[in-house]
Amino acid sequence: MAAKQNITLAIDGALLKRARAVAARRGLSVSALLAAELRALLAEEAAYESARRRAAVLLQDGLPLGGVKIDDRESLHERRRVR
Repeated sequence: MAAKQNITLAIDGALLKRARAVAARRGLSVSALLAAELRALLAEEAAYESARRRAAVLLQDGLPLGGVKIDDRESLHERRRVR
């Protein structure tokens, strides 16, 4: 595991009090609680970016909708097909 680094975080006292209560209920320190939440946030962000890239590829390549390829615009409007 990589070496851990300390950070300084400035938050409201009431928020810290609530964070301590949540951490205590989970059996964690505030530091461990914040680290776990940051890991979850970053994993969610990575999953979103991965899904976004896959969707962009699908949009770029197009989806097979079962239609026929039209050679040119004029053949699309030929009236012989309608009769």
